[in-house]
Amino acid sequence: MTPPRKPGREIPYWLLAIALLGVLFLWLIVSNGDYANIFAAVRQGVFVTLWVTAVAFALATALGLLIAMARTSRHRVLREVATFYVEVVRGVPILVLLFYMAFVGAPQLVAAWNFVLAKPIEWGVVPAFAVRDFSMSARAIAALMIGYSAFLAEIFRAGIEAVPKGQVEASLSLGMSRMQTFRLVTLPQATRTVLPPLGNDFVSMIKDSALVSALGVQDLTQLGKVYSSSTFLFFETYNVVAFLYLVMTISLSLLVRGLERRMRKSEER
Repeated sequence: MTPPRKPGREIPYWLLAIALLGVLFLWLIVSNGDYANIFAAVRQGVFVTLWVTAVAFALATALGLLIAMARTSRHRVLREVATFYVEVVRGVPILVLLFYMAFVGAPQLVAAWNFVLAKPIEWGVVPAFAVRDFSMSARAIAALMIGYSAFLAEIFRAGIEAVPKGQVEASLSLGMSRMQTFRLVTLPQATRTVLPPLGNDFVSMIKDSALVSALGVQDLTQLGKVYSSSTFLFFETYNVVAFLYLVMTISLSLLVRGLERRMRKSEER
């Protein structure tokens, strides 16, 4: 018979193994000339990756919240439009969205702007735009925003629907408007529920941001591809690229787990 496990936190051997792997890579970067040169060549891509991810995730969060509000609206038209958006966007791969926004969406938006505002543009009131005015980074951010907003909308919808209806009805009976009820009662409680999955989706977006290299954005993956193609050090280069992605994703995953534990403890008090 197996003895009962003693209470207490287990030693995270997997984390120790990853830490040892990190120490090994740091030693290689410091002591090995090839690894040091690779790190110097691709480190700027880390900042580009984090910047693209942060901006796209912030925009996707705002858009996802609006879609979730429409999904839970009393008006059927809003619900149907929001559901159509979510189902269509979730069914399209992120890479396809990137290509579509870069080579179809951006040109069509520019053409629509110049057509609708033709007279103000002619009068010099508003500027005319060309497709080249929108960088590939901006198009990549827009594609990631659209792609992830559909998933975040479902997270927000689940959080909103998890709030007991009795609290909403009590707020309305006290004379609060529906917007006040949502802002002061529903949203704060839903936010506590959705914070951990939002953190997990942010980690997922960091990994999916590697796809923006297909548009030539100078992120970590793209710089690694360019360097390995010019030096033929594919093994060493992609070791460094994978290590840097691991540092970003695992550190953020640990932060999310810590946030979950703190929220769980606060709820138990």
